[in-house]
Amino acid sequence: MKNSLLPFRSLRPAINVPRRRYTTVSPGAGRLNVPTDYSTSSYLAHTPSQTYNLHTDLPKHIRSGKTKRTNYFTAVNDALRIILTTDDKSLIFGEDVSFGGVFRCTSNLTDSFGSSRIFNTPLSEQGIIGFAIGLSASGYTALPEIQFADYLFPAFDQLHNEASKMRYRSGGAEMFNAGRMVVRMPTSAVGHGGLYHSQSPEGFFLGMQGVIVVIPRSPVQAKGLLIAAARGADPVVIMEPKILYRAAVEEVPLEEYELPIGKAEVLQVGTDVTLVAYGTMVYVAEAAARAAKERLGVSAEVIDLRTVRPWDKETITKSVNKTGRCVVVHEASRTGGMGESVAGEVQERCFLRLEAPVTRVTGWDTPMPLAFEGFMVPDVVRVLDGIKRTMEY
Repeated sequence: MKNSLLPFRSLRPAINVPRRRYTTVSPGAGRLNVPTDYSTSSYLAHTPSQTYNLHTDLPKHIRSGKTKRTNYFTAVNDALRIILTTDDKSLIFGEDVSFGGVFRCTSNLTDSFGSSRIFNTPLSEQGIIGFAIGLSASGYTALPEIQFADYLFPAFDQLHNEASKMRYRSGGAEMFNAGRMVVRMPTSAVGHGGLYHSQSPEGFFLGMQGVIVVIPRSPVQAKGLLIAAARGADPVVIMEPKILYRAAVEEVPLEEYELPIGKAEVLQVGTDVTLVAYGTMVYVAEAAARAAKERLGVSAEVIDLRTVRPWDKETITKSVNKTGRCVVVHEASRTGGMGESVAGEVQERCFLRLEAPVTRVTGWDTPMPLAFEGFMVPDVVRVLDGIKRTMEY
């Protein structure tokens, strides 16, 4: 009797269900999805000469100076040290910053500048930012750290309804604004952060007039943009991709310098399609552009936005008017992300030059999953597929 039952493995479905393909690129392209090798990236300066050839907007007065091989979090630390040294009214505060913070960005600063200038706060993001606004309005340079960008939201009211509006509602009064305030926070996916440690919330700032949002891609950029932000006239949020803190290493000038806020950077000149990215996704775009050249014969122009609020519309417009096509890449969710803003502006500004609709390659509209974080974040094959679809439109 028992032998009359068929084993489960012999059963077959009554109908054939077609499997959905992950991409229109050939199956062999899956080999492109390998861990990023930052040591070979052409968007990082691996020698002193590359530092000045790659980062073309470094000021001329430091171009004869020395550089040092430095990772991302150490470059942030160097920038903070320079700010504290040159501005005796600058203060750093946040959760655990007095002994270096979770990612060690404030290491050894308490030993050098004392506990009155680098100090811990209670676990209250709203309180941290409210205190920072009061300090900056009183003539201090406030440098608060939010431990993870995911923890930003309790402080959002302070940023949106206070910091972003102070200059406007004061009629431009010099002493009634929150301009000398730089809010730093680690952001984006790290591979195992899940719901509360791998979010990319930059899109929430797109409607926040009066606050600048910067996302540096490398140590050289992180140092120069942070120093510039601390010396600017507007409140700035700097989101530092946490996966780059130790992974991204390059030759960084030892001298102090500033890089322009609000200006995108063309990292790779191309003729067929404009590839727009920022933060960690710049390196995914680099690999996808290389694959597009090798496999599709497509020349991609790669642009790092650097500042995402307000972003550099002129540089993007100029590029898309040349190439006629645009692909935007970011790991934040598709709805409400930077891709919507860029696509809308490009459609308006470049309509008569476009050969295809603007393509967005983004994270999915779902909370950041823990076990499937790798499927949430755009990879090389997804970006290559976006380029291919755009070229074939």
